[in-house]
Order: sequence, then C-alpha cells, then structure tokens
Amino acid sequence: MLHAAGETLAVAESCTGGWLGRDITSVPGASASFWGGVIAYDNSAKRSLLAVSPDTLADHGAVSEETAVEMATGVAALSEATWSVAVTGLAGPIGGTPDKPVGTVCVAVAGPVQLSRTYRLTGDREGVRAAAVARALGLLLEAFEGR
Repeated sequence: MLHAAGETLAVAESCTGGWLGRDITSVPGASASFWGGVIAYDNSAKRSLLAVSPDTLADHGAVSEETAVEMATGVAALSEATWSVAVTGLAGPIGGTPDKPVGTVCVAVAGPVQLSRTYRLTGDREGVRAAAVARALGLLLEAFEGR
C-alpha cells in the first residue's frame, strides 16, 4: 500500500520492543517503503532520540497519547518518512496503576493524517504486545485510508 503510493514509513516503539518493525519487515518488499525504527524503551531514549519533551513525560507519563504523538513526530523528523507510527504502553505483568493498568497502550500516527488512541488490552505480556502491534498497524491503515 505504501509502496504503491510512493510513501514511506518509520516506527518508534517502546513496549513492543521491535515487534512492530519485525512484522512490517516480514512482508516481502518492505524495504521499498520502510525506513526503519527506533526502540526507545527508557525515557532517556525517548528524550534524546525522539525529542519527547521532559515536560510531556513529567505531566502525562511515558504511557500517554501525548508521549506517543511526540514519539511519532520525533521519528518522522529523524527519518523524513511520509508516515510514522509510535507505540508506548504497559505490557506487564507489573507496572500498572489504577489510572493506567497493565494493558494500557497508546498509539499515534503522524503523517498526512494525525491520529492517536489509547487502548486497554488484555492478556499476558506477549498477548498485550501482539495486540499493541495489531492496533498500531490498524491505526496506520485507518489514517492512510482517511487521507
């Protein structure tokens, strides 16, 4: 879809740890459109590699749509890709809070259409991560079709 449109994609991942990039590159010919990705697991990586604001992290936390949006914008600037997708969340089994329980995942798309969503996913760590990748690809498709 991206190749046919002459467009490119970059990703920024936290809780998925490279799984999104792995799934994208499992498609033959992905190299024609996929720039690559940044795995920014620690907040210092989010700040230094993706230009996520320290204020955003302090005010909203690493698991927030605001952070996901800045991650997507940051990897877009770094890569100059047409589209970018970012995912950050709590895969568990620890780390959740009453406001952000394990399974909270935030996804953002930057490009000709900007979208962000927060999901409450269920399952074990691997299940949450797999579902987060599916949601990220789904949101990218929604944005792509909405341009």
